[in-house]
Amino acid sequence: MASRMTRLLSDSRDALFTMLGLQAVIWSVQVLNWLDDYGLSRELGLRSERIGDLPEMFTMPFLHFSWDHIEANSWPLFVLGFLSAYRGMKKFLLASLVIVVSGGLTVWLLESPNTVTAGASGLVFGYLGYVVLRGVLDRNVLDAVVGVAVAAVYSTILIGVLPVTPGVSWLGHLGGLIGGLAAAVLLRNRPAEQRAPKPAAAPDSPGSALLKQLDDLGL
Repeated sequence: MASRMTRLLSDSRDALFTMLGLQAVIWSVQVLNWLDDYGLSRELGLRSERIGDLPEMFTMPFLHFSWDHIEANSWPLFVLGFLSAYRGMKKFLLASLVIVVSGGLTVWLLESPNTVTAGASGLVFGYLGYVVLRGVLDRNVLDAVVGVAVAAVYSTILIGVLPVTPGVSWLGHLGGLIGGLAAAVLLRNRPAEQRAPKPAAAPDSPGSALLKQLDDLGL
């Protein structure tokens, strides 16, 4: 139990620093982009149906088209990114890769020709789907509670996966969400990962019953 808690705290600290670092990078890029009259977004955003622009799916999340754009994405990106990462950085990085590729390919294949898409909202929707479904698939009480809370707080943004707001890349949102759901399935804990063998507590140990209850909850 103590080792699990220590690892959770360590992973949470790594998640916090990772998201703070990501925010620092995105906002630094925004300043440079603004000084360049958003030329970086036009140059390194993802253009649909152009083979040579496919690598831009990896630069697209770091670029925005206005201060309002980056402000709208920053807080949900930080919160949902942290909640995606606090269970371990390896799965977080793999999930991020799946989300970026899924969102990028969806935009590239289906967006109107020569449309330039940029912004971190695909990651936001991807992390939303990942956090919610992970809690169900991993059968971990803490993750399930987090997933339910996230679904309750952020469910209203799901309107963003529909083509209802002009100038907003609903395809990027939809592709990111699909990627997050897929990542939750692909990276779900297998039974062997969920419950590693532990030495049995002594029958007369005062804390054995409490430890067993916490372990049964997946904490």
